[in-house]
Amino acid sequence: MKISVIGSGTMGNGIAHTFAQFGYQVNLIDVNEMALEKALTTIAKNLDRQVSKGTITDTDKAIILKHISTTTDLKTGVAEADLIVEAATEALELKLEIFKELDSYARPDAILASNTSSISITKIASVTNRGDKVIGMHFMNPVPVMKLVEVIRGYATSDAVTDIVMSLSKKLDKVPVEVNDYPGFVANRILMPMINEAIYALYENVAGVQEIDTVMKLGMTHPMGPLQLADFIGLDVCLAILKVLHDSFGNPKYAPCPLLVNMVTAGKKGVKTREGFYDYSAGIKGPVVAAKFL
Repeated sequence: MKISVIGSGTMGNGIAHTFAQFGYQVNLIDVNEMALEKALTTIAKNLDRQVSKGTITDTDKAIILKHISTTTDLKTGVAEADLIVEAATEALELKLEIFKELDSYARPDAILASNTSSISITKIASVTNRGDKVIGMHFMNPVPVMKLVEVIRGYATSDAVTDIVMSLSKKLDKVPVEVNDYPGFVANRILMPMINEAIYALYENVAGVQEIDTVMKLGMTHPMGPLQLADFIGLDVCLAILKVLHDSFGNPKYAPCPLLVNMVTAGKKGVKTREGFYDYSAGIKGPVVAAKFL
């Protein structure tokens, strides 16, 4: 089976890494050549960590990297693919544009999957002529490490395609969970309101950043506090998902906290910008800085 992955950011390069590690030939596609070079560098560094831990060898690393090709040409990049996984920015119009093109460029029997964390698979499939072959394949970050894959069935997704993607996920040593196509699916429908409520607790001065995270880590045995997790996910991504939930359900409980909106507007998006609820400028989690946005 040949795989194409669209988007070479954090999720895209992680998905490419994972497929390549399990022996699949992967075409990693992005509009930006520099982004592709950065993705290969990131994959190589992540493989080095695996080598240092003894989970793979240097020979394995070389073989895995040989399984990954890159291109900026979408048409040629997906022409021979059996499965195409879209991992572009979490923006509806962009995804619709990509899937229109994929429907035109990909083989008629190719499966089109989206790594979307909240956008309707049914809506994405509606711009194609192969609704039965469109599915959600929502990996968790970091992809090579996290076991869960949410497999989202759109309204028209066939049983056969669902079975293929469930089986393929298991071959990647993942645990696939089949869910239906409703806003936020399962993971983010539960996670994002919790993160939003943690931000509200900070916004309303119930407690500080470290205090909120400590309560959730020690009291609820979460490996990471909700504010640190939001930084890790990306505050802009959290905001985008909350907007999808709020717009879709029309329920005020999903309304993004004004503090989150302000921080994203100010360009403080978490780890990716080296500043969010924590300061990462020194390369490690540093002092809390979010108070200035209160």
